[in-house]
Amino acid sequence: MRLDYPLITGRLLLRPFEPTDLDDFHAYRSRPEVFRYLYDEPVSREECADLLAKLVADNELTGEGQRLTLAIHLPEAGRVIGSAMLKWRSESNRQGEIGYSLDPEFQGRGYASEAARKMLELGFDGLGLHRVVAECDPRNEPSWRLMERLGMRREAHFRELEVFKGEWGDLFVYAMLAEEYRATR
Repeated sequence: MRLDYPLITGRLLLRPFEPTDLDDFHAYRSRPEVFRYLYDEPVSREECADLLAKLVADNELTGEGQRLTLAIHLPEAGRVIGSAMLKWRSESNRQGEIGYSLDPEFQGRGYASEAARKMLELGFDGLGLHRVVAECDPRNEPSWRLMERLGMRREAHFRELEVFKGEWGDLFVYAMLAEEYRATR
């Protein structure tokens, strides 16, 4: 799937990351609160530059197992405020996964919803997926509430699934089928 960038939502531009995004990328990737419910940890500027270099090269999905991570650019602020991801989990079963991460300074304004909706559109309309999932820690209420606003339904609550940051952690799994996606449009 090759895309014409930027992808435009009501208020955002979604585009591949660029080397010049380092300051904005590091501004939120260095904040501990961003990683409270994520596997990663805050990163140094050097680590962030290494990750950014990998993301810069990822601007299309050409096969199963790949992920497309796009910068969420807010023109009004003139900066990147987060990232949105679409992973192609299975070609034969037409399965995908979405994810998102936002600078806390910009949370609570619907930006993550806009970006996630666009990633669902890419998955269902662009890749022709049958099913898209999203996962989160149940304690991350803003994330699972966003999934519900998107029309995704909770399929699973795995209790004490794994040791997460030193304690047993639960996991919510949300999903949406292509027919459900079309009904929400």
